[in-house]
Amino acid sequence: MVVIHGVSVTPRFTIPSRPLNTSFNANSSLSFFLKKHLLSRKIFAGKQSAEFDSSSQAFAASEKVLVPDNLDDDPSSFSQEPQIFNLESQTMEETEALRTEDQASVFDSSYNDSKVIKERGVRPRVVPPPGDGKKIYEIDPMLRSYSNHLDYRYGQYKRLREEIDKYEGGLEAFSRGYEKLGFSRSDAGITYREWAPGAKAASLIGDFNNWNSNADIMTRNEFGVWEIFLPNNTDGSPAIPHGSRVKIRMDTQSGIKDSIPAWIKFSVQAPGEIPFNGIYYDPPEEEKYVFKHPQPKRPKSLRIYEAHVGMSSTEPMVNTYANFRDDVLPRIKRLGYNAVQIMAIQEHSYYASFGYHVTNFFAPSSRCGTPEELKSLIDRAHELGLVVLMDIVHSHASKNTLDGLNMFDGTDAHYFHSGPRGYHWMWDSRLFNYGSWEVLRYLLSNARWWLEEYKFDGFRFDGVTSMMYTHHGLSVEFTGNYTEYFGLETDVDAVNYLMLVNDMIHALYPEAITVGEDVSGMPTFCIPVQDGGVGFDYRLHMAIADKWIEILKKRDEDWQMGDIIYTLTNRRWSEKCIAYAESHDQALVGDKTIAFWLMDKDMYDFMAVDRPSTPLIDRGIALHKMIRLITMGLGGEGYLNFMGNEFGHPEWIDFPRGEQRLSDGSIIPGNNFSYDKCRRRFDLGDADYLRYRGLQEFDQAMQHLEENYGFMTSEHQFISRKDEADRVIVFERGDLVFVFNFHWTSSYFDYRIGCSKPGKYKIVLDSDDPLFGGFNRLDRKAEYFTYDGLYDGRPSSFMVYAPCRTAVVYALANHD
Repeated sequence: MVVIHGVSVTPRFTIPSRPLNTSFNANSSLSFFLKKHLLSRKIFAGKQSAEFDSSSQAFAASEKVLVPDNLDDDPSSFSQEPQIFNLESQTMEETEALRTEDQASVFDSSYNDSKVIKERGVRPRVVPPPGDGKKIYEIDPMLRSYSNHLDYRYGQYKRLREEIDKYEGGLEAFSRGYEKLGFSRSDAGITYREWAPGAKAASLIGDFNNWNSNADIMTRNEFGVWEIFLPNNTDGSPAIPHGSRVKIRMDTQSGIKDSIPAWIKFSVQAPGEIPFNGIYYDPPEEEKYVFKHPQPKRPKSLRIYEAHVGMSSTEPMVNTYANFRDDVLPRIKRLGYNAVQIMAIQEHSYYASFGYHVTNFFAPSSRCGTPEELKSLIDRAHELGLVVLMDIVHSHASKNTLDGLNMFDGTDAHYFHSGPRGYHWMWDSRLFNYGSWEVLRYLLSNARWWLEEYKFDGFRFDGVTSMMYTHHGLSVEFTGNYTEYFGLETDVDAVNYLMLVNDMIHALYPEAITVGEDVSGMPTFCIPVQDGGVGFDYRLHMAIADKWIEILKKRDEDWQMGDIIYTLTNRRWSEKCIAYAESHDQALVGDKTIAFWLMDKDMYDFMAVDRPSTPLIDRGIALHKMIRLITMGLGGEGYLNFMGNEFGHPEWIDFPRGEQRLSDGSIIPGNNFSYDKCRRRFDLGDADYLRYRGLQEFDQAMQHLEENYGFMTSEHQFISRKDEADRVIVFERGDLVFVFNFHWTSSYFDYRIGCSKPGKYKIVLDSDDPLFGGFNRLDRKAEYFTYDGLYDGRPSSFMVYAPCRTAVVYALANHD
C-alpha cells in the first residue's frame, strides 16, 4: 500500500504486460552501462556559496531546472563507465587482484575492514550456501508442472550467490555496504564514498567547509565510486563535527546538483525550507544510546499492533519517539499484543505519504526525534517483551531529486530502471533495478543496517506484489492459476532479491521475522529459500479486509456464511499468513473503517453509555466484535490491528497536506495542512463512560485468549457448520470451539454443536458480556456436558444458547 496525496491507494490489479528480462545475467548485470534516456525532472538547487570550476551552469536557490526529454542520444554524451567491473574486459587474475574476501567490488584496499568490524561489534557470520531448492515439489506436487520456471529462478539465485561469494566474500560481507559507502570514521579521520558513475565531478560540501565546493574535491575510481578522506583536526577532533549539515555536489549531465548522500544516517528539514539536509551523525560515546535489554525470542503466535509514531498522540501534532515509548508501548503490552509494527521509520520528505515515499533509506524520520531516541523506544519495547517490526519500503522510492535517490548522479538509470519501467504511474514513484549489483548491495545493506544498528526484530516488506511482477499487480485479478505466477510477467530479478534478503536475514538473525505484503498469493512465498521458496515467514492475508468491506456494503440478509469462510480459509497450506480485518489502509481518508461502515455518524452522538443507544450502534458494536474474532480465529497464523481500530476509532486519518496539482492539470484539494485527523484518540477507548471502552476491552480479551490457548498456531482446524439459513458458523481451532450467530433477530435455545473432545465445556469468551458492551444474555458460569455420537462430522456434541449477533468461545473446563 502507498498513500498518494494523502489518499490510500491499494493495488487491485491489470494493465497490458510489457516484455521483460526475467533473468539475472551475470555478465550483463555486472557490466551494465548507463542508460541513455532521461525523463523530464525538476531539480531544486539549494543555497550555494561556491560552484564547481565547470562550464555547467549552477542554479540559484529557488530556480527550477527542467531536464529536457530529448537529450542527445549520442553515446559520446554519456558516461561509458560500467556500474560494476566488466568480467569480459579483464583477466581473472586482474579481477581477483581487485578483490579480497572481505572487499567490495567497487572499493580499493585502503579501508580497514577489521577496524570497522571491531568498532561496530559485528560478529563474523556466514550465510550458508543455497540448498537444492527442490523441496517445494514435495510440499506442492502441482508445482512440478512449472519446474522450468522455478528451477530457472532458483538457478539464477544460486548463480547470484556464487558471484557474491566469489567477488564479495559472501552475502554476510556484501550486506555490510554501510561500512564502506557513505561516511565511515577511523582513528585517522573520516572517509566518504559515494557510487555515482554518471557524475563528471564531485565534492563534499557542508557546514564544515563553509559549503565551498572547491575545498574537498573527490576522486573517482574505475567503478564510478567517488571518495575523499578528511584527516582529523590537529587537536584530534573529526574534520566534520557531529550534527553538521553535509551534501555532495556533483557536476552531472543535467547540471550542477547538490544531493543528500545516498547512505546518510540522518537528515532534517530546516524550518521554512523545502529540501532536507543530510546530517553527519556521529555522536560522542557518552551520547550514544546503549541497549540494556535483550531482544525477545520470536513469538510462536504473532499478534501485531500496527502503529505510526507521528500520529500516535491524542493531540493534533507530530508525536515523538520518546512519547510513543512512554505512552503507547505500555498500552500495547496491556492490550495483549506481543509485537509492534512501526510505520514511516525511513525518512520521507512528504509526511502525507505515510512514510511510503522514502527519500533517505538509512535515516530514521527526524520529525519524531533522533536516532538515539528511536533506539531507546526499541529497547523499551524489548524490556516489555514486545517484538519490534519495521515497515520497510524496498518496493519503490520517492521521485524527489535533491533529497532522494532519483537522478542522483544525473542519470535516469542509476538506482532505478530507466524509462517507463522505472516509474510506477499509480504511486508516482521510482522503481529499483533489482538486476543491478550496486542496488542489491544498497538494499541488502539497508535491511542489515536496521537490524544491526537499531535492533529491530524483523520487517514487514511493503508492496511486494509490485516488486514481483512487471505489471505490479495493477488491475490484475489473481485467480490462483499458477500461470499467473510463473511466466514472463514475473520479475525474476526482484524475486531473487527477496530471496537474497530473506536468506541473509534468517541466517544472520535467526529470531528475526519477515512479513511480505503480497496480494497475489504467490505460491512458495512463505517457504524457506533453501527449499526453493521466496523465504518470508508470513504473508499478509490482504483479501480478508477487502472481503469485509464488500460484505458490509450488503444487507444482513445477503451475507453468505460460506463466502466468509472461504475468504478466511483460502490460503496455502504450510505457508503462514497474518490475518487482519482492517489495517491502516482502511483507516485513511478516502476509505472507511469497519466501525464507520457499521455505525457512521451515529458514533458522534450515541456512544455515551448514559444515553440511549440506536439500532445502528447496537448492530455496529455487535458485528465489530464478531468480525474481529472470526478473522483472528480462522484467518491465519498471526493477527494484525492498526492502532485505534481496536476500539472502533471514530475518525479517519488525514495527513496535513496542501492542494496538489497533478500533471494532467487536475487538482486534489488539501486540508490546509491540518493535523486534526492525524492523531489517535486513545482517550475515547479508555473512557469508561463511552461505548468505545467495551470494544477495546473485547480486543484485549481476544489477545489474552490467544495467549492462553494458542489457537492461531494450532494445526487443528475444523469447520463443522456454516448454516446459511440460521446464519451460524461453528468451528474448532486448537482446543477451542467457536460459535458465531450472525442472524440479526433469531436467537437459538438448545442449539446443538459438534466438538472433537468429550467432557465438560465452559465459556472462555462471550461477545455479549456487558464488559464488552453486550446484553448479558448468557450465564458465563454455566457448564456444558457433551453427548457421544456423531454430529456435524464430530464425535461429540453439546447444547448451547446462541443469541443473535454474538460470538462465544468454549473450552474444556479442565484445560490447563
